[in-house]
Amino acid sequence: MQFKATMMDAAGVLRAITRITHEILEHNKGAESLAIVGIHTRGIPLAKRIADRIAQLEGIVVPTGKLDITLYRDDLWEIGLQPIVRQTEIEFSMAGRQVILVDDVLYTGRTVRAGLDALIDLGRPKNIQLAVLVDRGHRELPIRADYVGKNLPTARLEVVKVRLTETDGGHDVVELWERE
Repeated sequence: MQFKATMMDAAGVLRAITRITHEILEHNKGAESLAIVGIHTRGIPLAKRIADRIAQLEGIVVPTGKLDITLYRDDLWEIGLQPIVRQTEIEFSMAGRQVILVDDVLYTGRTVRAGLDALIDLGRPKNIQLAVLVDRGHRELPIRADYVGKNLPTARLEVVKVRLTETDGGHDVVELWERE
């Protein structure tokens, strides 16, 4: 792969998370019935950052969870005979909650579809909203994000790489790469 450009630096990622947080609070009229669930891998630290920001702004600790969608994927056979299954950790009831599902990049919509299936198997929330750091287009399913940090139109041969300090070390960055 060949590096093309840095699309967001650490300050840009911080601004995007802050904006998403404010939009979530505005749309839901506060944080009283919210829960935030991050999709493995990079959705988890993004979900935690949003929850931390809500706590700073509203003084409310929003329950957060971790969601593994591996066994809900429609391309499990492509992953291999021994897919890596991570732990789902949702230690609160979703009944009556407005659940914010968080992921790093929205592309075809298949990861989000798997996330929705996994969440519904765990309970029946009041509603589910989607927050993503980057929406790169090219949907294969009728799925859209409610909260987007950055819309980044891409070509199919391009790859969006999100790196976060919690998962990748170093610093936060969103890069655009091209397959060779």
